[in-house]
Amino acid sequence: MRVLWVLAALFYVLIFSEEGISAAVVPADSVQSPEFFIINNISFVGNKVTKDRIIQRELQFEKGDTIPAAELDQTLKQSRDNLMNTSLFNFVKIDTIPLSVNLLDIQITFVERWYIWPAPILELADRNFNAWWEKKDLSRLNYGMFLTWNNFRGRREKLVLFLRFGYDQRYELAYKIPYINKKQTWGIGFGSGFQQNHEISYKSFDNKEQYFKVEKGFTKRSIYAYGEAYHRKGIHNTHLFNAGYSRLQVVDTVVSESLNPHYSFGSDTLNQFMTFFYTFKSDFRDFRQYPLHGYYFDVTVEKLGFGFFKNPAVNVLTLQANLRKYFQIKGRFYWASGLTVKVSPLSDYQPYYYQRGLGYGRDYVRGYEYYVIDGQQFGILKNNLKFELLSMREMKFGFIPWEKFNRLYYALYINGFVDFGYSVDNQTAAINPLANRTLIGYGLGIDFVTYYDTVWRFEYSFNKMGESGFFISFIPSI
Repeated sequence: MRVLWVLAALFYVLIFSEEGISAAVVPADSVQSPEFFIINNISFVGNKVTKDRIIQRELQFEKGDTIPAAELDQTLKQSRDNLMNTSLFNFVKIDTIPLSVNLLDIQITFVERWYIWPAPILELADRNFNAWWEKKDLSRLNYGMFLTWNNFRGRREKLVLFLRFGYDQRYELAYKIPYINKKQTWGIGFGSGFQQNHEISYKSFDNKEQYFKVEKGFTKRSIYAYGEAYHRKGIHNTHLFNAGYSRLQVVDTVVSESLNPHYSFGSDTLNQFMTFFYTFKSDFRDFRQYPLHGYYFDVTVEKLGFGFFKNPAVNVLTLQANLRKYFQIKGRFYWASGLTVKVSPLSDYQPYYYQRGLGYGRDYVRGYEYYVIDGQQFGILKNNLKFELLSMREMKFGFIPWEKFNRLYYALYINGFVDFGYSVDNQTAAINPLANRTLIGYGLGIDFVTYYDTVWRFEYSFNKMGESGFFISFIPSI
């Protein structure tokens, strides 16, 4: 850790340009009022698709509101942050137009995103890029078509059609309506899908996934369907309720003694079960794509199996919580910490298919990208010390005629990190030595942030076992 602080101090003495994108809020300095401002009118420019009521939903003020003069700039900045965090716009600019000493008009100018993405699919079948790179097997590719229609009908609705062929096949249709009532506090969604795999991971050994593949046919098939409801009364807090049905079927060999008789519940190759989960999110981040200030908290309760299907009876209960904090230390230095905890209070026993320890999605300790640490419970603490190498700035490409693509914003950060993790495994720790022990990973990286919610991370990390390596990721670490 001392090495990271020394390196951070060396970067601090470098001189970089301070020019960048401002908060796009024009303070009302020209209006001389020591006490308050009244909002006379609010106008929107550039929202060719997005409905006015969807925009107004994110603002901290309405027409006719009285705002204390000392709070105006922060109110406008918070409103702009809310609008950017909808992922509907590439750029948002808020201008104040003084009419008299206390009277203001507000004009909000938008550059909307491109909302319809009929994109081809060419992706890796492994759990992340680094796991695939270890094999470098081009046959482990998926291909197909992925249609996402964001902001459908201009109401922030989302339509998804997913058709994936190749190594892992998946077909899904989903539709989300964020607001169904006049107050725009309740929303609904539904979806269903079918997935089948030529090859699956049936267990882990020495903290590496073990795979089984059939030459003809499919090793695993699953069907799922769900309906959900959302409640968002204000800006920052959201409740999500989701209920669904799942059906898992595998070939006989997977649950045999030769592979893993504890892959699913019972020795039957078919598991059917109802699902329910509830999530509460409290999001006070300034920029969800790559936050520098604020905090985020969520907690999820998930239950698989309610006794409707008894052969065999699926029964899993998990609780998971995430807490992340972001703040500026001084100047160009920033700090971020994230804590994730998952527990299973119902039972210590969980079949392989129904448990997820460390090494999946965002739940991993940097330095252990090549490993999975299965377990019924785990905890992770991630820490980043960031240095703003290039502040957020804009680049314009005059040869591109489309406004949605000819303006690019980007930023660059250097970060030193140290992560801690622990996975509790009461079932297979004898063959997976990284379970039930403290994991420590650290290193240096560069984060490139740009529009359309894109983050590219390039990191060189070390682990407790003396191993090191270069890793690429495409989501924020915290």
